[in-house]
Amino acid sequence: MTIATDPVFFRLLADSYKRLLACPPPFLEGCDGDGPDWLYSRAPNCVLAHNTADDPLFLYANKAAQALFEYEWDEIVGMPSRLSAEAPNRAERQRLLDAVSRDGFATGYSGIRISKSGRRFRIENGVLWQLRDARGTLHGVAATFSNWTSLIER
Repeated sequence: MTIATDPVFFRLLADSYKRLLACPPPFLEGCDGDGPDWLYSRAPNCVLAHNTADDPLFLYANKAAQALFEYEWDEIVGMPSRLSAEAPNRAERQRLLDAVSRDGFATGYSGIRISKSGRRFRIENGVLWQLRDARGTLHGVAATFSNWTSLIER
């Protein structure tokens, strides 16, 4: 079993969201059965997570996120998460991550990201939160969003 459908990781995603934001995770709305498999394979919301390394690496991206970013599982997992934003947008991304580090979560996030092919899109109304287990151990940061707009190249 990989982390993609691991029930322990699924509970970490869902439970840490509930603890920090005091509400049910929106990425589980419409869950129609096996939570870990549904979130990975069929959820309409993008869900990604990276680890706690100095240069954090993606450790999870559901199929919706893989399709948007145009990476397969084996390509995105292990990739530095900073590469999801172009260099000019990385300072803004880092400010957001600093706020999540300070506050535990951030809501209403919007920012420009880039896919494998170079297609740019704006994430809208995203939520980032710390992945903390019940003991308070930090395992990384997750993000979810269901709204994005493709940007037209000029």
